[in-house]
Amino acid sequence: MLLVRLQSLAQGVSGVSLGLLRQLEALLAHDILPLIPAEGSVGASGDLTPLSYVAAALCGEREVWHQGQVKPAADALAAHDLSPLRLRPKEGLAIMNGTAVMTALACLAFGRADHLGRLATRITAYNVVASAGNAHHFDQTLFAVKPHPGQQRVAARLRADLAADRPPRNEQRLQDRYSLRCAPHVIGVLEDALPWLRANLENELNSANDNPIIDAEQEMVLHGGHFYGGHIAFAMDSLKNLVANLADLLDRQMALLVDARYNHGLPANLSAASGDRASLNHGLKALQISVSAWTAEALKLTMPASVFSRSTECHNQDKVSMGTIAARDALRVIELTEQVTAALLVTARQGIALRRALDGGAQLATAPEAMYADLAARLPLVVEDRALDVELRQLLAAIRAEAWSLYAD
Repeated sequence: MLLVRLQSLAQGVSGVSLGLLRQLEALLAHDILPLIPAEGSVGASGDLTPLSYVAAALCGEREVWHQGQVKPAADALAAHDLSPLRLRPKEGLAIMNGTAVMTALACLAFGRADHLGRLATRITAYNVVASAGNAHHFDQTLFAVKPHPGQQRVAARLRADLAADRPPRNEQRLQDRYSLRCAPHVIGVLEDALPWLRANLENELNSANDNPIIDAEQEMVLHGGHFYGGHIAFAMDSLKNLVANLADLLDRQMALLVDARYNHGLPANLSAASGDRASLNHGLKALQISVSAWTAEALKLTMPASVFSRSTECHNQDKVSMGTIAARDALRVIELTEQVTAALLVTARQGIALRRALDGGAQLATAPEAMYADLAARLPLVVEDRALDVELRQLLAAIRAEAWSLYAD
């Protein structure tokens, strides 16, 4: 957020001093982070309420997070021989009147969503193997006739993971269910939207978005509405829809794999217990309930925030973007989808092991096979029921750290 605000003010049309820019730079350099409430912005006149906490921290007021603890901003500044900033005319307004909060959150959301799309692709490949599915649903000739480039990239990644350039075997099923067969058509929508989303985020990121704008050369003060976050609001409302669809896709794949009626010979709930112990163990039954809950919550949050404009400030701000709410919603949907993804990694690890024990299973390409070996090392096979919450948290941390290399394209 500090970086985004600095980037905007450094465009040179906001009427601020070099000292203000250097104070923002100092907060970044010394990791002095203003404590800012998540709620309270309508996205026009920009992120006024949250950015007021940035202005306060620059001036040595309110609290910050510094060196692992909450402390008064004045103390954190003093620890680095920094003096509180004395605001000059226009500077308070320039700090507060812009889209830095929603844009910063949107940039974080973009990166995490991109990674989730790639991870959902790899998990789909695993689930095709676990369900003894047809790898030729992702044939290059097939996808050439519907040429959405992102969708084609997803299909190519699946072909590579599944080593599916060999001729199909006659004994393969003709058609898998949609959550497997149509995975490129679901993940591909996100993949095709990412370049457009990135262009809009970068445009906003590199813009002057406060008010008024100062043209020093012509000595003009120009009053407008560049603080309005409509582009970010629409981007985030779109992104949360795309990511929630990933959660829904993976939820449906898990539903197929745990159900003995549809998983083509695997045990119910992917339990690895056998003999007299089989009836006493529940495998991934409880995990699927959690996945269903997380998916439902993610889908519920796809209601667009940008359509809920409210008239505020005695009707001066009578049309607002709600961009910051949209960005926060997107991050929450991403968080829930990451939880679903962690659960699907458990499912894939269990499903492939059981498939290979049953009939050998298909061999994956080198990269997905190496990732599967890493998963198996992290996750012992669930034979006797055990608590999975610690392992799920560890997988969640690995997802957010992008612990696995996913596709070079």
